[in-house]
This record gives sequence, C-alpha cells and structure tokens, in this order.
Amino acid sequence: MKTSESKYCKCIYFASGALARKMEKLAIESWKKVGLAPSHAYLLMLVIDDPGIQPGRLAEELQLSPSTITRLIEKLEEKKLVIRTNEGKLTNVYASPKGKELLPQLKSCVNEFNEISAAMLGKEESIRLVQNIHKISDKLL
Repeated sequence: MKTSESKYCKCIYFASGALARKMEKLAIESWKKVGLAPSHAYLLMLVIDDPGIQPGRLAEELQLSPSTITRLIEKLEEKKLVIRTNEGKLTNVYASPKGKELLPQLKSCVNEFNEISAAMLGKEESIRLVQNIHKISDKLL
C-alpha cells in the first residue's frame, strides 16, 4: 500500500514518520560500507570538521538530545574512532587517527545517499524537499 493511500495519509505525524523511516532505510544501506549507522557517521564527520567540539554543540547540530549524543560518542569510542577529553567541566571530542582515516569513505557515503535519493525523487524535487523540511522544522521550534 502506498503511504498516500493509508487511512492516516492526511496526518502530518504519520506522513513525516513514514518518510523518515523510508529515508532511514536508504541511509542505512548507504552507510553499511563503513560499518556505521548514519547518526554515528554524521557525528564523526562533525568531530573531524571541528576538533574539540563539545557534546552540547553536537546535540544542536544533529538535533538530538544530549543523552543520545552521549550514547553515540560512547559507541564511537568503543570503535576507537573518537576520543573524549575533559578540561574542568568541559568535555571535548576529537577524532582519533583511525576516525580521521574514514573521512573520504564517509563523504562517499553522503554522496551515494544523495545520489540515490535524488535519482528516486528527481534532483530538483530532492533539493526542494530538503529546503521545505528545514523551513517547516524551524517553524516547529
């Protein structure tokens, strides 16, 4: 059954959730080759781009709760991809050398995901969809 034929097709909660689940499935497939879930990979890319970034900033950037960020960091630490340091009350997160080595593959996964979704939706539609999702999300703050 198509999402648009569902009993709840006029509900924004249902429609956005269905879209999120489908996008998550595509993203997981794109990120399999690096052995990371999409959320772990995006966090690692932020850490590589901004060495010493603090968990609060990661939570803001990824729109995730602080407790979720902590769990993601812990998982990346287990994989030896990030390192946390404490300076007084501040926690800083850095990519390990092993984490930094993954950057070209991580970027490749982002490109693959974007290409697949653009091929399915059409490039212009994909761009518009992302822009509209951001506008709507910002209104819901």
